[in-house]
Amino acid sequence: MKNTIFTGAAIAIITPMNADGSINYDELGKLIDFQIDNSTDAIVICGTTGEASTMTDEEHIECIRFTVERAAGRVPVIAGTGSNDTAYAVKLSKEAEAVGADGLLLVTPYYNKTTQKGLIGHFTAVADAVNIPIILYNIPGRTGMSIEVGTVKKLAEHRNIVAIKEASGNISYTAKLIAECGDMIDVYSGNDDMIVPIMSLGGKGVISVLSHVIPKQTHDMVQYCLDNNYAEATKLQINYLDLINDLFIEVNPIPAKEAMNMLGWNAGPCRMPLCEMSDEHKAVLRAALVKHGLIK
Repeated sequence: MKNTIFTGAAIAIITPMNADGSINYDELGKLIDFQIDNSTDAIVICGTTGEASTMTDEEHIECIRFTVERAAGRVPVIAGTGSNDTAYAVKLSKEAEAVGADGLLLVTPYYNKTTQKGLIGHFTAVADAVNIPIILYNIPGRTGMSIEVGTVKKLAEHRNIVAIKEASGNISYTAKLIAECGDMIDVYSGNDDMIVPIMSLGGKGVISVLSHVIPKQTHDMVQYCLDNNYAEATKLQINYLDLINDLFIEVNPIPAKEAMNMLGWNAGPCRMPLCEMSDEHKAVLRAALVKHGLIK
């Protein structure tokens, strides 16, 4: 078995922004502290939820460096450095390692996509270029392609490829993945509505959006699973299912940022082309936050 980067609930953290769209590092620091103080087990910076796709190279690396320094070893910091350009993914990954990231999250190439052979070449090129562990990211709904189980098994032979964030929403795929790969690779749920199902199959945790608004409860849900107390874990999964769904009522991270603003954080706006949430959906999201006692 390879070294596990983290066990539990990681947050795919938003990037707070000022009104002019610049990054609000003061608020990012407060949010990192809040998450760690409320039992979040790892921080994933510059992922999809962090709007990395609209960051400059300088912003991308500075966000990683800032998060590493603010976390100060309290929890692992995992940097999103995936790209549809292999050379660029290698460059970002090496820079993330240089500023202290504990691990990398690499999404499958999007738009140009590739073959399964290309995926092996792409991820291997990054893994060969760094000396920190890598989490593959399977999210076909955004990228237009999936990593086949056989491809994951082949990639898991590399010493630096240790885990996969599974966000296909296909529990049959996840079951086959765990059955075929066993201890070769850790599996994390990439969907908050599938934490308990994936953990019941042997998953190690979740990379979560829900953790923004209820970090302790998300951690507890995973911990119950790790303690083999699926009755309590299921209660939390079902209880918060409406909130989980409402945090994806529009394209992520629009609702996550709106929820944080409603909770009193200075999350700010998203960068275009992500736009302000509709008034109708704001009302739905606010009602969910009120229902769960997060706001009045």
